[in-house]
Amino acid sequence: MSHMFSASRVMVVGDVMLDRYWHGDAGRISPEAPVPVVRVTHDEVRPGGAANVALNVSSLGAEAVCAGIVGNDSDADLLEQTLQNHNVNPLFIRVEQRTITKLRVISQAHQMIRLDFETPFDVSSAKALADSVSLGGITSIVLSDYAKGSLEPHSLIQKARASKIPVIVDPKGTDFEKYCGATLLTPNRAEFEAVCGSWKNEQDLIDKGLTLIKRLDIEAILVTRSEQGMTLILRDGSAHQFATMAREVADVTGAGDTVIAALAAGLGAGISLASSAELANQAAGIVVSKSGTATVSGRELESALSIDNSIFHSAEDLTAWAEKYRARGEKIVMTNGCFDILHAGHVAYLREAASLGDFLIVAVNSDASVARLKGADRPVNTVERRLQVLAGLEAVDAVIAFENDTPIPLIDIVRPDVLVKGGDYKSIEEVVGYERVLGYGGKVKVLGEVGALSTSHLIAKIRQTDSDSTS
Repeated sequence: MSHMFSASRVMVVGDVMLDRYWHGDAGRISPEAPVPVVRVTHDEVRPGGAANVALNVSSLGAEAVCAGIVGNDSDADLLEQTLQNHNVNPLFIRVEQRTITKLRVISQAHQMIRLDFETPFDVSSAKALADSVSLGGITSIVLSDYAKGSLEPHSLIQKARASKIPVIVDPKGTDFEKYCGATLLTPNRAEFEAVCGSWKNEQDLIDKGLTLIKRLDIEAILVTRSEQGMTLILRDGSAHQFATMAREVADVTGAGDTVIAALAAGLGAGISLASSAELANQAAGIVVSKSGTATVSGRELESALSIDNSIFHSAEDLTAWAEKYRARGEKIVMTNGCFDILHAGHVAYLREAASLGDFLIVAVNSDASVARLKGADRPVNTVERRLQVLAGLEAVDAVIAFENDTPIPLIDIVRPDVLVKGGDYKSIEEVVGYERVLGYGGKVKVLGEVGALSTSHLIAKIRQTDSDSTS
């Protein structure tokens, strides 16, 4: 969310690289040796490694600075220029070595060969980079380790801790001790297992994570687990599991960089670890649906969150959300119903309901509840679909499903300031739960009919049309 991250200023320090791609047709075999001849038709360059993390940070709408080691060569010039073109500020130390470059030769979407130009940097270069880093104005720092020798983590972490700046580490290898004192480590499953061993169940994973957190004196560990989503383990022993958000997976390349970038942008904007991890999970779900090494824009993330974050799965979470706004003096309005087939009458009614306060909650009968109230042939749309459609309406701020035949248990927990119903109610006494709301000082309102367009009438009309056309 670009406005959410606009106060975030992230510095990415680590192994920067240039990714080169040569594209062409491999239509024949060389007469010189049994290898394909690729006739290169076009080439492209992209920032790689730590530079790609910085690119992701900038794309999300946060300010990005990228510090790394490069050579005195044209590849370094190209890398600097490409980053600047994407609003990333490069702060490179140049040494008498070649810039790390990966060249991929691609024909018909198949990688024919990859050529790596790299010599690990020596310790003195890494120390010079760490010494050169100034954290003035920086709100979070990422250590992006690809084991190429650019990082000297200890002094960078000490410097950040002294300034109370969160440090997110994308670790490499099995020596995690060098990351002592960081805020958050983000190993993938294989990296975590290499250090802590495999786990038997979720609780075992949490226990192993906690042991590592205490040993390294860090705040949290986020284990990225591909199709199993992500697990965030916090120092206080609490854990959050984030299911993978990907609807369709086109390419997982660079998803890890997107996760790190969103975490850093979130923490840099003062967002909690758990909420930043949720943002990172959402961003990863978007990026893997794109082909190639892609990035996520703040606008894309905002669009995904505006729907997904307004769907609540527990009354407790919804109540916490409502209380946050009520504490600011905002008024919470609530209505309920089946909303099986959303029509113009519903939209007008919800818009009117929303005008009675600052935030509108819509409580939706579960599928079983609708069947009990309306008959075995209802609902037409599953509760998941009904929630998604309602969440997409501008007037609606939060939606939740409830299993009971009435919303009274939900009303008792959420305690809306205004309870609203529409339809053919003659008085507020006919509204289920009215006495609860009046009892704690809330208001109950009955709006006009939800149009003559009732869902039952619509379904009857559709069925009549169907039977007329088949008879």
